[in-house]
Amino acid sequence: MNRREFLTGATAGAAAFVAASGGPRSCEASGGPRSCAAAYSVVVVGGGPAGACAAIAAARNGADVLVVEQGNCLGGMATRGLVGPFMTCSDTTGEQLIVQGLFMEIVERMVAAGGAIHPRDVRAGTPFTAWITHGHDHVTPFDPEALKFTLDDLCREAGVQILYHATFLAPVMEGARVTGVEVFTKAGPRRIKAKVVIDATGDGDVAFRAGVPCELGDAGRGGAMQPCTTFFRIAGLPEEVLVADYRSHGGGIGKEKDGRGRRLLSWYVEKARAAGKWHIPRPHINLYRGVRNDEWFVNCSRLSNVDATDPKSLSAAETEGRRQVREILDLLRTYLPGGENIRLVSTASTLGVRETRHVAGEYRLDKDDVVNGAVPSDSVFVCSSSIDLHGGKGQSGTLYMRVKKGRWYGVPYRCLVPQKVDGLLVAGRCVSASSVAAAAIRVMPPAMAMGQAAGTAAALACADGVAPRALDAARLVSTLRAQKVFLPG
Repeated sequence: MNRREFLTGATAGAAAFVAASGGPRSCEASGGPRSCAAAYSVVVVGGGPAGACAAIAAARNGADVLVVEQGNCLGGMATRGLVGPFMTCSDTTGEQLIVQGLFMEIVERMVAAGGAIHPRDVRAGTPFTAWITHGHDHVTPFDPEALKFTLDDLCREAGVQILYHATFLAPVMEGARVTGVEVFTKAGPRRIKAKVVIDATGDGDVAFRAGVPCELGDAGRGGAMQPCTTFFRIAGLPEEVLVADYRSHGGGIGKEKDGRGRRLLSWYVEKARAAGKWHIPRPHINLYRGVRNDEWFVNCSRLSNVDATDPKSLSAAETEGRRQVREILDLLRTYLPGGENIRLVSTASTLGVRETRHVAGEYRLDKDDVVNGAVPSDSVFVCSSSIDLHGGKGQSGTLYMRVKKGRWYGVPYRCLVPQKVDGLLVAGRCVSASSVAAAAIRVMPPAMAMGQAAGTAAALACADGVAPRALDAARLVSTLRAQKVFLPG
């Protein structure tokens, strides 16, 4: 069965179920497990960093909101994916925190609960940044469990409804307009209507299946996509142990005589490779200290040539990722003094995917926009995240480019508005951007800012009775400023 036949069958099955059950019903507690909402103002597909913020923002702006999430919690890459810390939220000088709004509110709630360290207190070149300097000033260490609780609380307070363990099947279309979604739950298929749907799937699943033009990977590099990573968390390695090892190797991170970058624990990777015990195409191991002194998030595994929109490719990568986790743990326990006490806390329950589809929007963010610090008048947030294109210099190399002009760049609302299809907004790494530009804004603080913008825009469009494409961008920008989003000018 091909994809078109599958989607046709799934949609037909959902329609048949709805007809047989007398039409969709409300998601009230008294309705039992088979009840489901007939309609919402806004439906957000995907509850990751972008989707969760989109839902909260839409609800706070007066919309009735449903989040459709295939997992069992919100947060996506930040919770189920164990991606940490949140990358920089400051300007290029490190003098000002510029990703504000909902992102900062979430951070401050976690800090108050002891589940995060405020980014103002975290500087580059420290254990919190794996001793990396460029692009890593003012990152935010956080506990994924604290984030789960925080997002639950914020959604409950805003009145957001959440449908967990629900898989998106297909958009409901009326001509070229998305009017809802078909999902599959434990109780069977469901059809949920919406005035506006927000695609926060990361892969652009809603937009793609609605007929929006999409680019898979980087067309300029033959469709190549950034490699994936299986993130994991370890404990039992006190900070002072790793600091002592780092200092014993002369600080380690810098440039060797031949110009090669020398990064954390590369001295042990070289030994393990020589002994035939290292097969991962990475020359170092990034360990980011967590909230607790002996806890670290490990960003090291390298899974190349993965197409995360292909279930076979994705499944194989999940298995290989866990194999690589064991190889990394073996190196740490064998070579790192004190490493024998390391214990594995958890591996990510979903693969860390950096790139799949790029949705074609009304504007396409490009490399020059990032590097030259462009701030269009309809920018819905600004950030200074560097271009961090994994695999951009061969399998194990990374293309890295910083902002050269100004202290930040802006992402315009038009990047969130897809071409050809109405009733739809996108947020997160599937947003309209070139592969190179997307390598800068794919990280979580920008994704959360995009989510806030998309949710706010969706609610305003519903209130004004217009399609998101027709929303007055100046009204959106003004509303975001009033909600503590930092927008200069």
